[in-house]
Amino acid sequence: MAKLAFLGLGVMGYPMAGHLAAKGHQVTVYNRNPAKAQAWVAQHGGTSAATPREAAIGAEFVMACVGNDDDLRSICLGEDGAFAGMNAAIFVDHTTVSAAVTRELSAVALAQGLGFVDAPVSGGQAGAENGVLSVMCGGAQSDYDRAEPVIAAYARICRRLGDSGAGQLAKMMNQIAIAGLVQGLSEALAFGEKAGLDGAAVVEVISQGAAGSWQMANRHKTMLAEKFDHGFAVDWMRKDLAICLATADQIGASLPVTALVDQFYKDVQRMGGGRHDTSSLIRRLK
Repeated sequence: MAKLAFLGLGVMGYPMAGHLAAKGHQVTVYNRNPAKAQAWVAQHGGTSAATPREAAIGAEFVMACVGNDDDLRSICLGEDGAFAGMNAAIFVDHTTVSAAVTRELSAVALAQGLGFVDAPVSGGQAGAENGVLSVMCGGAQSDYDRAEPVIAAYARICRRLGDSGAGQLAKMMNQIAIAGLVQGLSEALAFGEKAGLDGAAVVEVISQGAAGSWQMANRHKTMLAEKFDHGFAVDWMRKDLAICLATADQIGASLPVTALVDQFYKDVQRMGGGRHDTSSLIRRLK
């Protein structure tokens, strides 16, 4: 069992850190809101720290799951950042951020003799709570090989897909695919409702054919019931899609559907649905 630090106890990080503790790892947590860290310790044991640096001291692995590029820089760099407290350890970043900031911080880590694995996740809050996330990794093979048995505490599948930044690029592919799927499902359900069909009955049939998807299986009932508190928020999805679209411009890729769905999510935000989960796209159509 390893000595670990976990930085960021949001809807994803809180249960992920819990799985590490349940596996017997010695876990120190840090959260920007100390009360959340104290609550985690009360539930799972371990200890909390006042700064990322303090949490990272003596850790073999430092895991992170925060909000965006700036949040990640803030917990890594500076005299209170995690890198200042690490010694020959590996930083594993589960945040969805740009490949550019990943490569920037990986270079800093390498210069300090540290490992760095970008390891964004897919599976939402339920996946984190149930320990069945899909984890897409980038970084040196040797760093990945050391980190993978630790990541396994909350992963259904974990793969290294290339050098630094590859995990983030794979996560962009994930979000691009989801955006189109959710819009298509939203249109199908809204169409069925206007046509006078029982949406749940129709989904029972079509989900067994070529139209079937994870989104259909796991979200159609709540979409029909207009309950949108089951996972990844629209605000965060727009953050991720902005990264996808900016990267597409840089590499010369075309994302016309993604760009359109991003604007649809903007409509949902204007309707007050920024904290609804991503399946709330159907609200626009109703």
